Amino acid sequence: MPATKFTCPGGNDIPIFQCLNSCPNSQRCMFLPTLRAVAESLDRKIAEPTVTELLAGTRETYLKKTSDYAVDPVQQLYAIHGSAVHTIHEDKTDGNMLSEERLSDEVTSGKFDLYGQIIDLSDKTLGDYKVTSSYKLMRALGYYKVDVPTGEVYKTGLRKGQPKTKKEWRTDGVRHLLDWAIQLNYYRILLEERGFKVDRMEIQAMCRDYSLRIAAERNITKPVYIIHINKISDHWVKCYMAAKAKKLKEALANGYMPPICRTKERWHNRKCSDYCAVVDNCPYGRMVKQSAKKVA
Repeated sequence: MPATKFTCPGGNDIPIFQCLNSCPNSQRCMFLPTLRAVAESLDRKIAEPTVTELLAGTRETYLKKTSDYAVDPVQQLYAIHGSAVHTIHEDKTDGNMLSEERLSDEVTSGKFDLYGQIIDLSDKTLGDYKVTSSYKLMRALGYYKVDVPTGEVYKTGLRKGQPKTKKEWRTDGVRHLLDWAIQLNYYRILLEERGFKVDRMEIQAMCRDYSLRIAAERNITKPVYIIHINKISDHWVKCYMAAKAKKLKEALANGYMPPICRTKERWHNRKCSDYCAVVDNCPYGRMVKQSAKKVA
């Protein structure tokens, strides 16, 4: 089921329909049309698990489908930013492109953003829009810093005689984009099963905090990056997604909560403490959230 409540700036929850009808506070936290847009983005009308739902933690997706939960509308603005990007590109395609088509198989369904002649003369490119943070973009691009000797030594202090170093960026690190790669490869499989050959896959990643100093400190110097996605084995992708779909469907059919999300899926507990919408319905998430509050 979709989220049923908004969390007000003061911390209290209010049913979404009640918020939209009449704000209980002296002034709304956002314009009413913005709140309506957030509410609409939360109202998912697709019953079967989608590709993006399966890529999330199984317990998180299960709780979103089976329990009432509240969301902070401010934190949902990034999600509608992504929707706005898609809206901006509507009616900008031509006869050499396909866009916003939902495809499905016996496991799941997914809506790809673009396919066709979208980047050069090749007419077999699968493309996807992403609106993301400079931190995630830095990791997706494989950027990292190393200490490089300056040729000088410290002349005083505790480190006297030790060589001085400076930080330099490297761009050949591990690219942390597995979820993006699985998503596009599954879209590729769905397309190719319908006779549409895919020669290449590209992500157009737009950095939402590009203008801030923190982005420059992460070596993000452009507002938009094109990121190439490599092909993954069809067999591996299908087995991975089928396994996740099976676990979710079994949990939904039998009414039991799946095991806690994997470490990667919960961002090493950071998602539990700060970003998971259904954390209050998850025993493990509540524990992590309470522990984080005690440390703070």
